[in-house]
Amino acid sequence: MRIAIVAESFLPQMNGVTHSILRVLDHLQERGDDVLVIAPSGEGASAVFPLPESVSGARVVRMPALPMAGYPNVRVAFGAVPKVKRILRAFRPDVVHLASPFELGWRAVRAARQLGIPTVAVYQTEVPGYAARYGLPFLENLAWQRVESIHLLADRTLAPSSFALEQLRGRGILDVELWRRGVDTTRFSPAKRDAAWRAEVGGCRPDGSPVKVIGYVGRLAAEKQVEDLRVLADLPGTRLVVVGDGPMRAQLEERLPGAHFAGFQGGEDLARIVASFDLFVHPGEFETFCQTIQEAMASGVPVVATGRGGPLDLVENSKTGWLYTPGRLDELRSYAQDLLGDDAKRAAFAEAAWRSVQGRTWHGISEELIGHYQDVIAHRSTVAAL
Repeated sequence: MRIAIVAESFLPQMNGVTHSILRVLDHLQERGDDVLVIAPSGEGASAVFPLPESVSGARVVRMPALPMAGYPNVRVAFGAVPKVKRILRAFRPDVVHLASPFELGWRAVRAARQLGIPTVAVYQTEVPGYAARYGLPFLENLAWQRVESIHLLADRTLAPSSFALEQLRGRGILDVELWRRGVDTTRFSPAKRDAAWRAEVGGCRPDGSPVKVIGYVGRLAAEKQVEDLRVLADLPGTRLVVVGDGPMRAQLEERLPGAHFAGFQGGEDLARIVASFDLFVHPGEFETFCQTIQEAMASGVPVVATGRGGPLDLVENSKTGWLYTPGRLDELRSYAQDLLGDDAKRAAFAEAAWRSVQGRTWHGISEELIGHYQDVIAHRSTVAAL
């Protein structure tokens, strides 16, 4: 197939959207598909990664973009529909994949519709929910209108969790299918646990036993609610480790003075650190999926997360971890104490967490995506023949 992927964010910005696209690109390259990625320009961003002209065999076309206010590493693409239309017309894709569409995706879905190209829109970011976290609640309804407009124009929408699926259907977007995410269970594994790193970061208690390590991995931004982890900062015999970077890092370092901030980590370093946690915590209430939870589970680490969004599908209460009521930070603390204070229970949860993600390969998930591509292509061809 010839596939155009329109990415709302892409390298050098590394996040859940980019990670998913990269795994899909790997699979499409293995299949021999011809792929074009349309993404925001990266000029002015913190180039953790270079700006390649191709990724996994896919040519990357950059659209002009401006840094988002308060979050300069995130760039918002602009450019009129005709420009996107010219790019698509020249490439002649069989299908357009809209990755977490909002601004660039809004232009692309209209361009594809005008050209008669079928589209698959992957809902991945709850942009309307971010509005309140950034002090702009009056924009929430406008953001939902944009989300609805995009997905109503798309031939099919894919949601990463049952919560997101029902959320979209509740807003009148009916052609929605569940499409989860894979996890690399070779890279993320309990075997990567690093005693030396644990000793360096956590140290030992007065009785000589190792300090328990509580870990978080993700962007350090308002929507992730990392500041909620302050309720864990004084748990006896523990050390909080925060992995990631973002616009709130300096503020969080002030609010969590006892925490170890590891910065952005990737590859084997990230796998080693995650496997070295005793407990993984995620307080964000706007996760449509939460890939880092799957990665922690694959590493044999039990999870405490907020009971909203993607974590509802990933964490099984009293088996692989605990889900606390959104906003109830006393529950977050209590559940963390429950697992940190009982080594046998934590080990049982860790084993169950590891088993729960086995078999969730990116190969299988990507093949599901190919099936969705084929469905919308076939449907569009049938309609055109009538």
